[in-house]
Amino acid sequence: MKQFLWNLLILIDEIANTLTGGDPGETISSRAGKAMKEGKRWGCILCRFLDLFQKDHCILSINDDDGSRAVIKD
Repeated sequence: MKQFLWNLLILIDEIANTLTGGDPGETISSRAGKAMKEGKRWGCILCRFLDLFQKDHCILSINDDDGSRAVIKD
């Protein structure tokens, strides 16, 4: 059951990223981490919020292999 819930959270994360123009296979956490590294304000704000739940969440979530299918490039 724990793995099911974790998979569900990842799905919700990827849906949120897709709905905002991102790559459907990338989590919004990964996208935000990349944006934060580039100094983009939205990425910095979202990552600061997610750090309340897990330290360095966005940095740990970055997947360099994802993001090429984004409709809206950040």
